[in-house]
Amino acid sequence: MAKPTGRTLAADATADRRPPPPPRGGRDRYLDLLRALALVRVVVYHLFGWGWLTILFPSMGVMFALAGSLMARSLNRPALSVIRGRLRRLLPPLWFFAAVLVPLMLYAGWNPARDPDLGGLAGLPKLLNYLVPVGAPPYPEHLGSDSGLLDPTWPDDAAGPLWYLRAYLWFVVASPVLLWAFRRAPWPTLLAPLALTAVVGTGWVTVPGETGEAITDFAVYGSCWILGFAHHEGALKQVPRYIAVSSSAVLMAVGLWWASGHRGPDGWDLNDIPFAQATWSFGVVVILLQYSPSWTELPGRLRRWDGPITLANNRAVTIYLWHNALITAAVPLLDQAYNLPFMQSDTATSLLDKTYPFWTFALVWPLIALAILTFGWIEDLAAKRKPRLWPNGRERRGSSAL
Repeated sequence: MAKPTGRTLAADATADRRPPPPPRGGRDRYLDLLRALALVRVVVYHLFGWGWLTILFPSMGVMFALAGSLMARSLNRPALSVIRGRLRRLLPPLWFFAAVLVPLMLYAGWNPARDPDLGGLAGLPKLLNYLVPVGAPPYPEHLGSDSGLLDPTWPDDAAGPLWYLRAYLWFVVASPVLLWAFRRAPWPTLLAPLALTAVVGTGWVTVPGETGEAITDFAVYGSCWILGFAHHEGALKQVPRYIAVSSSAVLMAVGLWWASGHRGPDGWDLNDIPFAQATWSFGVVVILLQYSPSWTELPGRLRRWDGPITLANNRAVTIYLWHNALITAAVPLLDQAYNLPFMQSDTATSLLDKTYPFWTFALVWPLIALAILTFGWIEDLAAKRKPRLWPNGRERRGSSAL
């Protein structure tokens, strides 16, 4: 009798408790919920800077896993057409973002030809990464002065999250090969990025410059992307739940153990600890996908959030691209509150100082809504759909997702 493979192991034991998949071509609302939570967590993290949020909910690992699942689903079609389609959805929103950000940086005094970090004239071709992010789009880390309208680090705040687009692009391009390898050797393909992280993410081997950053990002989140493959292919559900959860818990404990001895400037912020980020994110994603109920609609009390969750999924690229720049823009807007007549007392000023981050949190969501109204329709054009201003699910005509 043939020895069972990893793909068939314990299939009978789990088949009776596996929820039915969503209708072909339909949305999996559980995955939509995870993506919406990930986006909210990203905004909150960039606003408050709480490192423990990377442990509570590893958003980037979740987002890469969900994108990997969607990519595997799309690769039932010819690979080149799928890659073109993904890039077509990604690039126009980036171009509009760059059309606002780059002129603002130039107006504020940035001269790329004289930027030593960019490499002078020889580094000008790096600006093309704003068109196709094969590398991280460049920007000055400081611009302006402390007395200016914006904090001098505003370019870094606005453009810093663009590393995700670089990583996403390379995962998309590599996906046909990765999916081919996963279908032939699931476990080696799934665990290879973790092994690579143990090499380049622990300081054992250091690759300098942007190349090293790209390799590290690919290693840290590669297993999460491939977990998306495993989820779509049904392979993850074929692993007995107690084995998946217990193994993930051990791996997560290893990640926290490593983090405890290698904490960065922000303490337990896993973004500064690649090996811990990789192992913790992998373990959390395994558990989240292992328990995936494959909802065709949100159940119970979650149904009241159907509109915001649908909107977040339809405008995921817009929210991610603009949220950090809008957090930066919220600060000078909120500063105007100090000029209000009833804010002239020391008590009122002190109260605003103490609650400033929370008022910023309250202000940034209307700004994100404004960005969705102003730029979100670009995602529809990129997906070759009729533009919509506020696609919160009232018109069921499909949705876009990163």
